[in-house]
Amino acid sequence: MVVRAQQAHFHHLHLNTTDPQAAIEFYTSRLESEKRKFAGVQDAVYAHKSWLLFTQVPSPPKSEISSGIWHMGWGGGDDMKDTYQKQLDRGTSFATPITDISDQCDGKGGNGRFYFAYIDAPDHALIELNTTAASNRYFGHVHLLSEDPIAAGEWYVKEFGLTRRGSGAPSREVRYRCGRQTGPSVSLMMDDVSVIIYPIGNAKAAFPEVWKGRDQIESSEGHAIDHLGFSVDDLDRMLERLKGDGVKVIGEVRSVAGGKVRYAFIEGPDRVRIEVLEDRTQ
Repeated sequence: MVVRAQQAHFHHLHLNTTDPQAAIEFYTSRLESEKRKFAGVQDAVYAHKSWLLFTQVPSPPKSEISSGIWHMGWGGGDDMKDTYQKQLDRGTSFATPITDISDQCDGKGGNGRFYFAYIDAPDHALIELNTTAASNRYFGHVHLLSEDPIAAGEWYVKEFGLTRRGSGAPSREVRYRCGRQTGPSVSLMMDDVSVIIYPIGNAKAAFPEVWKGRDQIESSEGHAIDHLGFSVDDLDRMLERLKGDGVKVIGEVRSVAGGKVRYAFIEGPDRVRIEVLEDRTQ
């Protein structure tokens, strides 16, 4: 596999929502982030060097975990119990309550070292909060799902220069925890954002009703978390190379903000929709 230097930067997550202003208020009042105008024209959320952008849709977007994008994540600090309680006090709803990962399987009492919980955000987008360093309460990860996490990881490394966390090649060993498949898996970095890829078998076990009668991952387009956004210095050159590598480019290059932002969509592994953009506004 050809490994290139980092070709892109993590730019944004794009969400579908029935009420962008309410969504922006939710994120900025409950998580470390601030309201800003993207490109000077669109109300958005800025979170630790990345954007959350919103498209208003007339009806609720798909929220089932049936695409290759599972959830986004913020750090919960070193006292997740306190973080969780403060969220409850603000009226935050949780799809998964605070859970000690070491107590996840048998419920007999964990060691208290690592906790996680999933916020039920507007339009049922999922946000993981988990134990981190005391100073880490910012946007920090995206969790993807794949039919072949190892191959998907190699694709992101090759095409966009993400770096693999850990030493040595990732294991293809099939692993389970609490009846849910957790391996093979891959953990990558793009700037300060961790991109984690789990096997789709995890979602099939966690959400059996969603996957009943379904045999493949569907496109992330139209879901609450619609797509990832990667910025590049030269959009035309990047698209030419991607096409040469056989990557599916969807539609033509478009522009907004008086041409200061140019973008196009491609299809990544497991039908994950990716916006590749050239942002001259920053």
